Parts: sequence; structure tokens; C-alpha cells
Amino acid sequence: MCDYSLHAVANRPAEVADRLVSARFPSTTTKGFASCNDPHVAVCLRPGTEIAFEENVRIDGWVFRRHVNDRLARFRQINTGRDQHHDALEFSNGRIVLVTDLRPGQKAVVLQLPVSQAIEKTRTTAPAAMPRVARTTP
Repeated sequence: MCDYSLHAVANRPAEVADRLVSARFPSTTTKGFASCNDPHVAVCLRPGTEIAFEENVRIDGWVFRRHVNDRLARFRQINTGRDQHHDALEFSNGRIVLVTDLRPGQKAVVLQLPVSQAIEKTRTTAPAAMPRVARTTP
């Protein structure tokens, strides 16, 4: 899903092996993920999507930039009942960071989609199994 503040931006769902970059989007006050090939389209992650960054993640602070000291994260949503940003990353070291706090320009790759989304994609793209026909000898 894309944060409520990105609904006015062209967007598409993430796919396995997508190469992403953290980005600011024109005419919004938030940040999110874009495709490395198309920086003007937001790439929406579903809760449970796993991504790996090329380098240790950096976040923008009020005064200083900070490091998360981790590269592997799972997308999740927090504070969903409030009118505030709720797209977040939970890193393997336990730290939770809002996507809108990410420093722009950081590259990542989608490693895995949530199980329910992967199963649905398989159902819609896999060819139907052909029934076996018993052979009879003449």
C-alpha cells in the first residue's frame, strides 16, 4: 500500500526483484519508494514485503542524519488509526523507521512479497493443470 499522502501520485504495486529508490515526489510532503527506472511513479509495498538495501540505511533527522545500521527490512504499517504517516520499515535489528524519514536516493531490492499476495499472483498467472488421461491398450 502507499501512504495516504501518496494517493495523488501515479503508483503501482511492488513485484519481486523490483529495484527501488527512496524518493521525494513532486507536489507532496512525503517520501516513499520509486522504481529506479521510473522515479515519478510510487511503488507501493504491502505489509510483509521484505526488502534489502544496498547500504546501511540512513534517515533524516531534525538536525542530524542518523544511521539505522541495518540493510534488511520488512514493510509494515503503524499508527493506522491516526491522520499521520503510517508506512514503516521494521529492520532485522528491531528498529522501526517511517518510510517518510528515509533519506532520498537509497537503493533497495524487493526480496519477497507477503505470502497472501504471492499465492494470489500464482493463482492468476499459473496455467491450469491438464487432467491425466488414462491410456488403454488396444
